[in-house]
Amino acid sequence: MIRVLLADDEALIRAGIASILGTAGDIEVVAEAADGREAVDLALRHRPAICLLDIRMPRLDGLRAAAELRRVLPEVAVVMLTTFNEDDYVTSALGSGASGFLLKSGDPRELIAGVRAVAAGGAYLSPAVTRRVITRLRARPLGTEAAARALVDQLGDREREVLALVGAAMSNAEIARRLHLVEGTVKGYVSQILTRLGLRNRVQAAILAYEANLVAEAPPDRRA
Repeated sequence: MIRVLLADDEALIRAGIASILGTAGDIEVVAEAADGREAVDLALRHRPAICLLDIRMPRLDGLRAAAELRRVLPEVAVVMLTTFNEDDYVTSALGSGASGFLLKSGDPRELIAGVRAVAAGGAYLSPAVTRRVITRLRARPLGTEAAARALVDQLGDREREVLALVGAAMSNAEIARRLHLVEGTVKGYVSQILTRLGLRNRVQAAILAYEANLVAEAPPDRRA
């Protein structure tokens, strides 16, 4: 059973997310918190596998609560809950060590899949979150193409194709359809890319793909 602590200052949001997770069968919400300070205190008491933290909370926001949790409970994975209008928060948290970013208003199946992926030791970034971050990247000047290219050159041809499509903010299912692969095979390629390049999560991979100008090289959809 995957033990989860859920922190959000809105009771209705907490109730909805807890209800969704309860349908999974292998996920148990062991504690709920209304602010970041309470989340840290309850995590110390219950020792969950994963803390789902809203980014904006009173007393201690999600980012500061995540930093505190990494200090006192480094074995606990942190997943940030976000909404569409919080891009600045997501961008600032990319390098913080959070294992995932999920949209509170997203597909319930994505919420369950994200918790399971992180519990298995991976990372999970909502494709919608990735798309928003990449859209913001397009507006900034890039001066690191040479360094990014040097990293990407370590990859094989198929890995580069997958990374390019990650950079285009495609989900594993969309990449599988584009490359005529099984979704599990794409998941394996993504994990392999993250490991080989020393990246923490999918958004970091997408940023690297964009900075290496791989997105322009993404294989086209050849379906009729």
